[in-house]
Amino acid sequence: MAPWLPTKEEKYGVAVWNFPSTSEHHLPLQIGETVHILQASEGWYRGYSLRNRAARGIFPASLIHLKGAVVERRGVAESVVPAEMPMVQEITTTVREWATIWKQLYVAGQTERYQQVKRMMYELMERRSQLLSGTLPKDELLQLKKEVTGKIDYGNKILSLDLVVRDEDENILDPDRTSVISLFQAHKKAAQTVTQRIQEEMSPQQSTPGCSARLAASPSHSLYLCVRNFVCNIGEEAQLFMALYDPGEQRMISENYVIRWASTGVPQDIELLNNLKAIFTDLGSKDLKRERLFLVCQIIRVGRMDLRETYSRKLSMGLRRPFGISVMDITDITKGKCESDEDKQYFIPVHLAAADNDFLHNMIRKAVEGKDINHKGQGFWVSLKMLWGDLSQVRKDHPHLVDRSTVVARKLGYPEVIMPGKRGDVRNDIYLTLVQGEFDKGNKKTQKNVEVTVCVCDESGSVVQNVIYHGAGDKPASEYRSVVYYQQRHQRWMETVKIAVPIEDVHKTHLRFTFRHRSSSDSKDKSERIFSMAFVKLMRPDGTTLRDGEHDLVLYKGDSRKLEDASVYLTLPSTRNLSEPRILSGTSFRMSGGGLAGLTMSARDSFQISTLVCSTKLTQNVNLLGLLKWRSKSGLLSSNLQKLMNVDGGEVIKFLQDTLDALFSIMMENSDTDVYDTLVFDALVFIVGLVADRKFHHFNAVLEAYIRQHFSATLAYKKLISVLTQYVEQASRGEPCEPLMRTFKALEYIFKFIVRSRRLFAQLYEGKETAEFQHSLQGFFLSLNQLMKSPLEGPTLLSQGAALKYLPSILEDVFEIFDSVALGALLQDFIGNLPPQRLLKQKLQSLTDIVNSTIFQCYECRELLLQTTVPILQDLIQSGEEEDACIELLSNILEVLYKAQKRAEELQRQCDTDKGRHKDRGDTELAKVKKHIQLILERLLHTVNRRVIILDRENTLRSHYVACMAAILSQMDRDHYSTYIKGFPSRPELMDFLMETFILFKDLIGKTVYPSDWMVMNMVQNREFLRAINQFATTLTEMFLSNSSFELQLWNNYFHLAVAFLTQDSLQLENFSQAKRNSILAKYGDMRARIGAAIRDMWYNLGHRKIEFIPGMVGPILEMTLVPELELRKSTIPIFFDMMLCEYQLTRSFSRFEDEILRKLDSEVEGGRGDEQYKQLFESILLSCCQRHPELAKPGESFVALVTGLLERLLDYRAVMNDENKTYSMSCTVNLLNFYKEIDRQAMYIRYLYKLKDLHVSYENYTEGAYTLLLHAQLLKWSDEANTAPMQGLHSPSLHTQRQLKEALYNQIIDYFDQGKMWEEAIHICKELAEQYETEVFDYEMLSDILQREAKFYEKILKVLRPSPDYFAVGYYGQGFPTFLRNKVFIYRGKEYERREDFEMQLLSPFPNAEKLKSTSPPGQDITDSPGQYIQCFTVQPVEEAKARFKDRSIPEQITNFYKANHVQKFSYSRPFKKGPKDPDNEFATMWIERTTFVTAYPLPGILRWFVVISTSTTNISPLENAIETMMKTNEKIMSEINRHQNDPSLPVNPLSMLLNGIVDPAVMGGFAKYETAFFQESYLQEHPEDEANIEKLKDLIAWQTPLLAEGIRIHRRKVTEDLRPFHERMEQCFLQLRAKVESQYGVREMVCFEDRRSGRPRSMAWGPDWDRLSHAGDRQVLMEVAQTPKPSLRTTESEDRRNERKENRSSAFFGYRRQDPRQSISELPEPKDEKRRLSRNMSESNLFPSEGKQPLPSRDSTSAQPSSAGLSLSPTGFGGRVKSASKAAPLPRKISPTVYETFLEQSDAASGGKVSASLAADGNKGLKSPPPPPPKSKRLSQL
Repeated sequence: MAPWLPTKEEKYGVAVWNFPSTSEHHLPLQIGETVHILQASEGWYRGYSLRNRAARGIFPASLIHLKGAVVERRGVAESVVPAEMPMVQEITTTVREWATIWKQLYVAGQTERYQQVKRMMYELMERRSQLLSGTLPKDELLQLKKEVTGKIDYGNKILSLDLVVRDEDENILDPDRTSVISLFQAHKKAAQTVTQRIQEEMSPQQSTPGCSARLAASPSHSLYLCVRNFVCNIGEEAQLFMALYDPGEQRMISENYVIRWASTGVPQDIELLNNLKAIFTDLGSKDLKRERLFLVCQIIRVGRMDLRETYSRKLSMGLRRPFGISVMDITDITKGKCESDEDKQYFIPVHLAAADNDFLHNMIRKAVEGKDINHKGQGFWVSLKMLWGDLSQVRKDHPHLVDRSTVVARKLGYPEVIMPGKRGDVRNDIYLTLVQGEFDKGNKKTQKNVEVTVCVCDESGSVVQNVIYHGAGDKPASEYRSVVYYQQRHQRWMETVKIAVPIEDVHKTHLRFTFRHRSSSDSKDKSERIFSMAFVKLMRPDGTTLRDGEHDLVLYKGDSRKLEDASVYLTLPSTRNLSEPRILSGTSFRMSGGGLAGLTMSARDSFQISTLVCSTKLTQNVNLLGLLKWRSKSGLLSSNLQKLMNVDGGEVIKFLQDTLDALFSIMMENSDTDVYDTLVFDALVFIVGLVADRKFHHFNAVLEAYIRQHFSATLAYKKLISVLTQYVEQASRGEPCEPLMRTFKALEYIFKFIVRSRRLFAQLYEGKETAEFQHSLQGFFLSLNQLMKSPLEGPTLLSQGAALKYLPSILEDVFEIFDSVALGALLQDFIGNLPPQRLLKQKLQSLTDIVNSTIFQCYECRELLLQTTVPILQDLIQSGEEEDACIELLSNILEVLYKAQKRAEELQRQCDTDKGRHKDRGDTELAKVKKHIQLILERLLHTVNRRVIILDRENTLRSHYVACMAAILSQMDRDHYSTYIKGFPSRPELMDFLMETFILFKDLIGKTVYPSDWMVMNMVQNREFLRAINQFATTLTEMFLSNSSFELQLWNNYFHLAVAFLTQDSLQLENFSQAKRNSILAKYGDMRARIGAAIRDMWYNLGHRKIEFIPGMVGPILEMTLVPELELRKSTIPIFFDMMLCEYQLTRSFSRFEDEILRKLDSEVEGGRGDEQYKQLFESILLSCCQRHPELAKPGESFVALVTGLLERLLDYRAVMNDENKTYSMSCTVNLLNFYKEIDRQAMYIRYLYKLKDLHVSYENYTEGAYTLLLHAQLLKWSDEANTAPMQGLHSPSLHTQRQLKEALYNQIIDYFDQGKMWEEAIHICKELAEQYETEVFDYEMLSDILQREAKFYEKILKVLRPSPDYFAVGYYGQGFPTFLRNKVFIYRGKEYERREDFEMQLLSPFPNAEKLKSTSPPGQDITDSPGQYIQCFTVQPVEEAKARFKDRSIPEQITNFYKANHVQKFSYSRPFKKGPKDPDNEFATMWIERTTFVTAYPLPGILRWFVVISTSTTNISPLENAIETMMKTNEKIMSEINRHQNDPSLPVNPLSMLLNGIVDPAVMGGFAKYETAFFQESYLQEHPEDEANIEKLKDLIAWQTPLLAEGIRIHRRKVTEDLRPFHERMEQCFLQLRAKVESQYGVREMVCFEDRRSGRPRSMAWGPDWDRLSHAGDRQVLMEVAQTPKPSLRTTESEDRRNERKENRSSAFFGYRRQDPRQSISELPEPKDEKRRLSRNMSESNLFPSEGKQPLPSRDSTSAQPSSAGLSLSPTGFGGRVKSASKAAPLPRKISPTVYETFLEQSDAASGGKVSASLAADGNKGLKSPPPPPPKSKRLSQL
């Protein structure tokens, strides 16, 4: 194999395929994972993944896509940085991080969020591709970056990821090159932007991100239009006029973009094919805010009058005729609601003119409100895009769209910003609109086809050539011809053209309109002459231009030659006077008089035009014109200057440059006098005030450009300073000075003029009069400072506020021409002269503006200003006044100092590399900045800290204060700290400062003031806090460690702070994604290691003082060592041994340390800290330390074993604590409380008792909850001793004594036992409480209550139905289970009616990978030692322990049943198996039972629903014994069913039917012939002589079954319905045959009813143990007891009936026997009232009483075979009596399937030792059931 060689070019790549690791040398990779390649060899690479740099390996080169990267080497180590642009890298990192969360969202089922993230990821990947393509123009690239960052920030926010902060160019801010204040401001801004974006996403009207911002940011906008195609069948040449239209105003708002279209379907200028581009410019924000905006196109064909006319005769050509229009709503595009794209095409259909009287303007008005039309595919295909900025900006940003060939269509009006001096902005355009006209037909039969011709003429009447523009994109023409509408009296054209006359010719030009009738015939058309004329001059007599608006022109008629003779008509009026009455159309009235020079004024015709002048050189205002031409009328100069204030602001702004030129010309030409100075100054202030107005604020750029490029008044500064100073001095003297407020508002630009003028003067005269200028400027500042001293109110106060507000705006200009030291001193006085509490907010704002100005960057000025500012800040922050302004000012000061410090450091580095030249300069600059930082530090750090402590957590200012504090700390170096510490006058003050700082830092770390997603801000704060903590640690060691100066509390606070810093959430890197972890490590490193090392060093520095921190510091140190960082753990765990050693050396034990670590370990591990690695490290490190110290070896080992044992249990507990299934949480809780009990930690023991109780109650395990509380109660005494253990649970704090607490616990326990139906246990507690109330505290009221509760429990035992729970054995096999489950078997107590299938499903849910074992046999070693998980589950039966007090007693079944299923510690499981030769005809002969008995650690129920099995034993049951068990269970089942029906007559009969039929009908179940065949043969008895007694027992059980069946059939006869009567009769026939056979073979058995007369209470009888003495084959014995009750009389009173009924309800009779002679037969007993007619006295039919008892499982030596009658009840009068039950079972369905009945039988069998095999003799063919997996069920023949 070739050697491994280092790679040179192949350094960085991405995996494009998954690579699983199949060898220890392989590096597993997933798609998209990036790798750093170190070496290569024969198609393989060696390197590591950037996700996990520690793991290195080899991987195939074919799976790696190589990418460019920059290799950075640091010594031997190298790292790679992708060569892609930063934005691409950010997208890559973001998508990877989102992908992980995306998968988690899918798993969590959050479909909506999953789809949202998926869309965003796809969008980001698409944008990434666009960025990588490198084909985007500059503007689109910038826009794309903004869009990408917006999406990333939005996605990070909704996914709860960290906020990313960026600069203006969308690049991520580097915290190493950004100040803390800037970072804070950037975080605030980013958070606001993201929040706004989320609100926009949630709002119903969503706008495209970024459009609204661009809309607001730019004052000028443009709409780009590209006509892709025009499809329309015209047949002639056409002119297309496209413009923007406002339907609200019903007018065009832009010039027309003209396209001349040839009849061939292409542009006339073939070069324009595929290049029809235009841009509509000068659109302001008001235009885009219009309610609606449309792009419209007017289509005018040029040709014959009517398209339908043929060329058979010569037609007039060249007529402009209406053809149609197109409209498109572009409101959403212009408002930015939808993203515009130059590649997206829109279709605009054509609306054709339907008739000759369809004016195009009216068609447009209708179309914008109309519906869709059938355009038949005719229309335009266009692309539209909004561009931001004026024309020059657009050409710069979008050169691919707007080039020299792009037509520019301007707005009809001025743009919002008119830039002076640029050729494009010098306009002299007059927009003329032909509005309408009305023309009489004259001598013609029809109305005229009027065509208006417009031309521009000079004074002589000559036509000025090429000054008329049809629209943008068209060549200029000398005349314009209107559209011809066919035979219309009232014409409405609304056609706009642009007139562009040179400025110097405007005064001598006029517009001439001539009107001519056009004929469709060429010959007639040529003969038509001009029939009317109108004109209007462009300049008015007063020198102003034509007014904007409509003009009603006078129409003249006459000879056509005279109509074109200017000398004739120019002397006539051109417009109608407003006062002149209009002549109504249609009248015959003519004006009197003939007119002049042969021209007649037409009275019947009218013509209106509209004009709009867009000129930067021509004005329509007389006053403004007078000022602009002041030289011509100098006498009116003062008046014109004053009148300027009354001119409309828009007009002044429009002529801003000319107006300013005029003002400064006046000033310069009158330099020797001051007559006009004040007027000119006020006029200048007025103009500057206009620019400052919000309406014209966009004109600031115009004014700035004028000052820089056009202003040239060199002497203006003298006069401006003079007037300005004069105004200020006047106000400082308290005299009224009305213009001063306006002057202050204009102060910025006044000084710009002053400074510019002075510079021009200095350049011209080589710096002359500098001293005079400085003196005059100083005089202005001195007068201003004098004004600030004034305590006057009113105008003076307003003037002071204005000075504070506007003075900072002039500083940058003044700083350039004024001495910096002098300026600083003046400003110091300016602020200092103001009284302290006067205009506080304004003063702070003024200081903020001064700090932000250039002057503050000068060291001398900053020095002086800080001396004034810092004390003000200190006082205000301390008092909490004007906090917003204070924080803003402090932030700005710190920002300036940060930048100054960075500049000085950079200068220092440059000087160091400059070979010694200017070496001291960098040091000097840095020392100056440090001096100012020291000033801030000394005066403000402590103040800010205290303010942070005082402010509430909710106060929004707190985070800003903390940012200022961190900023101060970030600029401090070691010298600053040293100087600051030494600056404290005394040790107590220094100690107070350190104490405050430690507490403050700890509070800020624990409850950070910043949102959790401000990761950068939090990390920067941590970095600065760490530096400060380490610096203060040095101070502690140097000044507070010696014996005389040691401060315990200070050191304690330090340790707690350091541990809190180390354990804070923002530093726990293992909780972060890999990308975030790598980012933090690269930028900040792992701060935990540094602070951990410092804590360790500080601890060892304590020396003999360590003992004072034990046990107080055990908890914090433990918290630190639990941080999952290996090196940190290794370095800090030895501190524990040091603590042990310290305490041991002093006290010869370390009990305090041990107690504390056990207590703290519990809460820490429960809180999520600690892991297996920690347990191993703790054990190994401490054991090795102890072994090195002989004295501590043995106790140390015991301690380590104790702690590791606790850790193991705590980790197990935590692992399952949050599982949905709390089963294992309960087990681990019990393990823990047992552990704490063993080591005698009562408080922790009680704590976990209550945790266990809460778990039980949450799962409604009330019985287990009661037993758990009982453990606590048993720790308490019935005494008045105080409670020593801490209070737990919800008990009232008023329970001070143990008696009170125990009583409260007992009451709670009783409630839980009651809810869990464990009334027997509740009665025991009641008895103990009753004894206390009766004999100890003598509280008879409470005694009465508790006895009543006890009585209710007795009643519930007898009357409330309590189903017996099932028990399940569960084995957990395999090494994959936790230690507390591994290879152990548990017995679980099921809930009421819980099916095994449901139990198994719940059991398997915590272990989805576990495999369920199908066998019930114990598994082999291959399974127990395997790494997997195997679960075994099957049902077991409780084995009741013999109760001596129940022996030979007649006990109600309700009582005995409780003990059969409760207080049980043994459980059995029966598994059938074959033994001996197989008999195919009789399986019972060889059916043995393997019975396994499990013994649990504790009886069930207990404090858990399950307990571990501690021992197991197995015995075998012979087939005969099995048969005896089966018969006994069957008899018990019959008795139980009979008793149920006797107690509740309403029960359905179907279950009883199936039970009886399955036994008595051989055709269904086959009877018990199989038992006879198997066991009653002589051959069997010969082979098994020892079974003789058991055979007799089985026979006797068969005999006893007969009377039970008889009673069941009797009940069935009484309740059966008519439809089942044949079924019953068949069953009776079978029973008679069965009974005859049984009685003949096994004898007759009869039952007797005994009545207990004692106090009217029922008596319970049980089968006696000597059944064999009472049973003799072939003998009929009647066992009875004579009823002592006399027969009731035939008639009774109503009250006696009720008493008898109550007595019957109370009494119950049970089957039993007596050895005495019978006195009365059962047949002689009185019959019930309702059964007298139906009951037969025949003994064979009366038979036995029903029984509900269940007989206990017999042992091999049992002698009892009679069915138990416990709980069986009858009335005193016999079978028909009623016995009321406290709780009736829910009625079963009347028709019940055999399957349901099988289930019922199986559940009944479950309580008697397992599923029983089929019994032909007793229970039909029921197969013997075993726990899962069950054998196939034998088919039952019982069917209804």
